[in-house]
Amino acid sequence: MRFFSSGKSPEEMEAESKQSLNLRINMFFFSTFIIFCVVIVRLAVIQFVEAPTLTEKEANQNTKNIPLPPDRGNIRDVSGVKLAYSKPVQSLYITLMKDYNNNTDKGKKNRPEIEDIAKRMAAAFKQFGNPGDKPMTAGDVIEAMDLESKRDSGYTPRRIKMDLNKKEIQYFMEHKSEFPGIEIIEETMRLYDPDTVAVQTVGYVKSFKRTESLKAYDKARQESKDGTKPDETYTKDELVGFDGIEFSFQDELRGKNGYKVVSVSSANIPEEVVDIVPPVKGNDVWLTINKEVQLKTEQAIKDQLEWLHTHPVSGKTHPEAVTGYAVAMEVDTGNVVAMASIPDYDTNIWKTGAASTADFNKLNNNYQNGAITPLDSGKSKHKFDSAVLLGSTIKPLSVLVGLNEKLFTTTTPYNDTGEAFFGKEGHQARVQNSQGHAYGYLRTPAEAIEHSSNVFMVDMVGNALYKKYGKKGIDVWNRYMEDFGLGVATGIDLPKEYLGKKEYGTSENVPIKTVGSAQAALVYASFGQGGKYTPLQLAQYTVMLANEGERIKPQIVSKITDANGKVVKQSKREVLSRVQFNPSYWKLVRRGMNTNVSEAFAGFPYDFARKTGTSQQDSKDGLLDNGVFIAYAPRNNPKLAVAVVVPEGGFGSQSAAPIARKIFDAYDEEYGLDGVPKKQLKNQAGTDSADNAGIGQNNKKQQ
Repeated sequence: MRFFSSGKSPEEMEAESKQSLNLRINMFFFSTFIIFCVVIVRLAVIQFVEAPTLTEKEANQNTKNIPLPPDRGNIRDVSGVKLAYSKPVQSLYITLMKDYNNNTDKGKKNRPEIEDIAKRMAAAFKQFGNPGDKPMTAGDVIEAMDLESKRDSGYTPRRIKMDLNKKEIQYFMEHKSEFPGIEIIEETMRLYDPDTVAVQTVGYVKSFKRTESLKAYDKARQESKDGTKPDETYTKDELVGFDGIEFSFQDELRGKNGYKVVSVSSANIPEEVVDIVPPVKGNDVWLTINKEVQLKTEQAIKDQLEWLHTHPVSGKTHPEAVTGYAVAMEVDTGNVVAMASIPDYDTNIWKTGAASTADFNKLNNNYQNGAITPLDSGKSKHKFDSAVLLGSTIKPLSVLVGLNEKLFTTTTPYNDTGEAFFGKEGHQARVQNSQGHAYGYLRTPAEAIEHSSNVFMVDMVGNALYKKYGKKGIDVWNRYMEDFGLGVATGIDLPKEYLGKKEYGTSENVPIKTVGSAQAALVYASFGQGGKYTPLQLAQYTVMLANEGERIKPQIVSKITDANGKVVKQSKREVLSRVQFNPSYWKLVRRGMNTNVSEAFAGFPYDFARKTGTSQQDSKDGLLDNGVFIAYAPRNNPKLAVAVVVPEGGFGSQSAAPIARKIFDAYDEEYGLDGVPKKQLKNQAGTDSADNAGIGQNNKKQQ
């Protein structure tokens, strides 16, 4: 055996060993102290800093928030008539008190129980449901129960059937113990004025679960999925705006959610209601539309379409004219008092949040607002939509362009031979006046507007702009169109507004396809064959002519009130832009808007400015005429501007002008084109007659 020595004595080695042991002991106690301090600090942070958050998390693990949708506000006409309103109905809901999921052992065991409940529910619906209604089957009930929680969490009540009748309510209340988890809950159904008043403008609702196509609800869908904001969370069956005012003013109409706090078990089964926060009713939205004027406008279009089917216009009847559109807008306020798109339909097909397949098919892609969009808003027999070429209604603006560009003056005469030419020598194209008329010597451009001279517009505006600017003339023309609201948004608070189609093209980025050259584009655009615009754009343009250059926002909402009737928002006149022209230009155009419509406006008591239009549109049967008409009244103190479009209606003077006349009469009756409502005068006259009759009777008694 070998021994190795470190050269140290046993005493020294023992001392080093003790020193090392002491060091380890000290390190142990020091480490223990540090750990203890960390624990103490952490406990303090938990106690004083994180306690509220952790308490909330703990509570959330044991409670869930179930949204309570608010009552939706009303949509009213300007006088307060309800055009859309919510009706309280009783609905049957069930909260699943057990696991019935076929994917779990416990759920499979409980499944026969819920299937039996579904069969008994279906039997009750069949026995007590409304006669004529298709009763729910047991399979329908199982589907509504969402037993696998594919649509909702386990603790969320499931709607089985909406709008129970009295017999159904009585049955389920009397047999509540036989259907564990059922409740009769009051909710609302969305109803609309049965007179179908401005239905496409008012819009419609769908259940929230059917809004996937609308990006506007993306945020709401995400927040509802997260459940982090119970007062804003949407339920899948809640009715939300899908078009029109219902959509544009969704936040105002909806109000604010309530919610109930429910304690749940570890299996996500509800146990008891811990707290309830009541919902806040939505605000009422008041339109600028007057129901009486609107109904008369709609009826005027329907009557005129029927008349066109049996009475010749421009030499023939027009059975192909099956659509019509009109907008009436106040010149001084911008208020839209009527906005009609015919055919219309009964919006009540959407009252429960979904239209039946049969009802939707009846719409035939005719459910949007033709006054602001040509999409899904009806078509004539040759598939012409509501955005038509303006025809001669563009001529007041053509003359303004010519005057402002110094192409002629307010006193420039013109000899109208009935035809004008453009293009290269030897390959010139010809343009004629309507029906080949030659108007002869026109003393001023005002007479060119009055007689609707195409050839004046070609020679003095279209060709002249091309000679002055060349291809860039299209950009100049386009700027004027947009300045007058043609080809740009009107600013109205409605969704899906169409901006128009500039068929004249632009020189830089839009190819000229329809007419072949920049010169031809300017020529055809100058007399209304170069751009398709909506009836609302046409109405806004007419208002600009009436108020000499102010482009006003069309107001469709007059005010918003809360549930107590307090005004929370009031609309006001908004000027979007201004065009500054020499005052003499406006006077000339006002004088020139004097087209002969004596037949349609026979006996009309006001001097008024007007312009007819007959735009030609190509079809498989050749060129067909669209009727267009604009007017404002009175001429020198304008109150109301009207635009009417009748696709395939023939001459505007005979197809569209009669509709405008009835709109002016309706407005005069309700408001007075001179500021005095004619119905007020009639009422006074009736009262006076009654008083005089009473006096006469008293005199007879005295005799």
